[in-house]
Amino acid sequence: MADRFREQGAFSWFELTTTDVHAAENFYSRLFGWTTEPWLGEGTYTLIKVDGKEVGGIIAAPSGESSRPAGWGIYITVTDVDETARRVPEFGGKVLVQPTDIPKIGRFCVIQDPQGALITAITYCRG
Repeated sequence: MADRFREQGAFSWFELTTTDVHAAENFYSRLFGWTTEPWLGEGTYTLIKVDGKEVGGIIAAPSGESSRPAGWGIYITVTDVDETARRVPEFGGKVLVQPTDIPKIGRFCVIQDPQGALITAITYCRG
């Protein structure tokens, strides 16, 4: 497991939610030289690779959210996502998605900072 998946506070994953996964794959692959491949987890998910290393993913926006603009999410590694979520209000933020398991990956929560920006905290499974 790469250090970014273990190191408290490290930027560890980037994820694009979009209504057109194929168009996004085409655009970013051509622009940045990324390679993509399907991931066989739950639902449809495309891995983004740079020099053969997984750095992020692309996922289709849930149906009914087509009016929401596409956007990138950033994942930050934390040692204990539940403790991180408990501390968010102490610093003026909000937890928008309570700590939730991602089978075989880890546990995450979505946080809104006091200015309204969103970020995802994640504790990865050890392995």
